Amino acid sequence: MNARFDPKSFVAGLPNLPGVYRMLAKDGEVLYVGKAGDLKKRVASYFTKQDQSPRIRMMLAQVADIEVTVTRSESEALLLENNLIKRLAPRYNILFRDDKSYPYLVLTGHRFPRLAFHRGARAPASRYFGPFPHAHAVRESIQLLQRVFRLRTCEDTVFENRSRPCLLYQIRRCSAPCTGLIDEASYRQDVRAAEMFLEGREDDVRRMLAEKMQAAAAALRYEEAAVFRDRARALARVQARQYVESERGVDADVVACASEDGIACVNLVMIRGGRHVGDRSFFPRNAERAGASEVLSAFLEQHYAAQPAPPLVVVGAPVEFASPGTVVVCALQGERRVWVEMAEKNARLALAQRAREKGTQEARLAALREALGLPETAGRIECFDVSHTLGEAAVAACVVYDRLDLQRAEYRRFNIRDVAPGDDYAALRQALERRYARLSAEAARLPDLILIDGGRGQANAARAALAELGIGDVPVVGVAKGPARRPGEETLVLETQGAVLALAPEHPGLHLVQTIRDEAHRFAVSGHRAQRSRARTTSALADIPGVGPKRRQRLLAHFGGLQGVQEAAVDDLAKVAGVSRALAERIYRHLHG
Repeated sequence: MNARFDPKSFVAGLPNLPGVYRMLAKDGEVLYVGKAGDLKKRVASYFTKQDQSPRIRMMLAQVADIEVTVTRSESEALLLENNLIKRLAPRYNILFRDDKSYPYLVLTGHRFPRLAFHRGARAPASRYFGPFPHAHAVRESIQLLQRVFRLRTCEDTVFENRSRPCLLYQIRRCSAPCTGLIDEASYRQDVRAAEMFLEGREDDVRRMLAEKMQAAAAALRYEEAAVFRDRARALARVQARQYVESERGVDADVVACASEDGIACVNLVMIRGGRHVGDRSFFPRNAERAGASEVLSAFLEQHYAAQPAPPLVVVGAPVEFASPGTVVVCALQGERRVWVEMAEKNARLALAQRAREKGTQEARLAALREALGLPETAGRIECFDVSHTLGEAAVAACVVYDRLDLQRAEYRRFNIRDVAPGDDYAALRQALERRYARLSAEAARLPDLILIDGGRGQANAARAALAELGIGDVPVVGVAKGPARRPGEETLVLETQGAVLALAPEHPGLHLVQTIRDEAHRFAVSGHRAQRSRARTTSALADIPGVGPKRRQRLLAHFGGLQGVQEAAVDDLAKVAGVSRALAERIYRHLHG
């Protein structure tokens, strides 16, 4: 600890108020960010407790100053702490990756509600169920609900414009409310049954289906009775697929931690409506010397700052965490103990998988270093690719491989401007200039190796761009496809004049190059397709006299996109607000030549 920093006098001047504190090193680096309901008591505890962990003792030995920010409430302090941790990434905070928001299942507020996948802002009239650990869990739930309750999944624009039932009706996955084959009241009953199922009230749903089947059979409506019988059987099959028999209707998260060889893993199991809907594993940074309680506390604070906590959170070790309306339980016995053991097993399996992947990645990187003569410290690789269609909507992509993994948060795309269509060399030069001029200005870390998807011409264009920026010491290697463009036949175009390296198809270093190159290609193509789609959608309607931005937006919204507008008849176009019959005919002639 800095001799000039006196913790006793500093603590004496702190208020008994909620807030956030930042511990600083001598050079001003933020070592740790924490929150407190009482700043004075929390900061004082660091200097009065005798049983601090080795990790905390190491941090305190480097503290030269402490900064505090008072907030209006502990909840506000939690949000500020989370934002500062994300922005500053202090080395003594246990850091979890900030994933995009979790997906939900939604029943929309439409007169005939739609069953759909949802991520993002919520509409007040709709009802949301979740969150789910990943998109696959939502889509699987939608398929199961379709089999039992036959709710529509089509977009509203498609629903409003159908004249006959779609294929989902034919395979008994939808009751076709779009064409009136089910009335609104009956459809609403199916929606309510789906809601009850999602709330964990399967027994009530089964009872309701049985009553309807018996009533239909008593009235000699045997076909209708058979429909309810099939739904009851489908519901039974859905229930048989559940992996966890849990408290009826409970919404809970089960969180457990495992560690091995200095690597920690947190496994999150989600239980919604009493059903196990999936799990997800997280690998924090800066957790080498942290115990399970510390890791779990950090996870809960960061995780639930981004999404609401369920009514029950079951953890595998004591934690310092509280959230309004949530009960946190350290499970010791009974069913909840089984939940935690399951989460701990998942965490250990994820650790084993990570260890295997790490060993493979280390072997691949070592083999590539040896093949290219790179230093032992080389570990950061950036790869560029350009995608376009006959020169249209050219997009260059840069993907980053570092710390033995692809770092998706660091990917970048560049929309190529003022370049002759199809000039890949100029597009590459522009992308590299924009990428590395910025990194040089920010004094950010440069890669140890740059891969270019292409042959000698593309590689030379990249080297020329880097030389102009004064960073010609970064090695550039072109990845040229073989004559048949088959994987394993790639050649590496090296710096030396005319030098080409052909690695064996089974070479681990070539496998790493292929993985990074393929990811750059995927990222470039997806960006190009999005750019091309936007350009074509805008231009196809923007060139029509009388169709301004507002009418263009109404047309696209009404028909669900440009394809729907192109398929619409004149009478359908004329139904859009602000589109007269004459304008509808003009739009139709323009789109159909």
